[in-house]
Amino acid sequence: MYDWRRMTEVQRTEVLRVRKGRKQPWHAPPHWKYEGRVRFIVSAACYEHRPLIGHSGGRIAEFEMALLEMCNGFGVLVFAWCILPNHYHILIETDDIVGFRLALGKVHGTTSYRWNGEEGKRGRKVWYRSFERPMRSDAHFWASVNYIHNNPVRHGYCDKWQDWSFSSAGLFLDRFGREKTVEIWNAFPILDYGKGWDED
Repeated sequence: MYDWRRMTEVQRTEVLRVRKGRKQPWHAPPHWKYEGRVRFIVSAACYEHRPLIGHSGGRIAEFEMALLEMCNGFGVLVFAWCILPNHYHILIETDDIVGFRLALGKVHGTTSYRWNGEEGKRGRKVWYRSFERPMRSDAHFWASVNYIHNNPVRHGYCDKWQDWSFSSAGLFLDRFGREKTVEIWNAFPILDYGKGWDED
């Protein structure tokens, strides 16, 4: 489903036929009802991928703080995060993803109001959408950590992921050390990240 926008109409029809045959939802990720604490990668993008978070370094830092404070106040465990100028990813564990989405919506609403006020653009749409994907396995979890930390490199913002200030990469490297970090990187590559995670 990651390639949906690049598919032809024939390819889209085939994907939907296969998902229907497997009794899977027509879109991914589905909004299942989860029980207990579950790990999710949560991602959100600015409308039309405009760099509204990255209007300034100060704004990125403020948004990072607001997001992490909301997670802390909501009792969410945060494993990894990365804030880029036009989108972000955060890897969490929660027992209430619906409540988390509502709390995240409040963060988005507050930041939209503030940023539009700062730029004199009241009514402008800031956020496009957010979505969460549950971790299917330990391999999915560790590949997600690598994907999140490598995101600034992937998008050309820096050469080394640990050099991006608005992520957990530096903390991760400090916690696990270089040797273990390299081991995790090699064991859980991101080349095929996102392919097949929703296929059982």
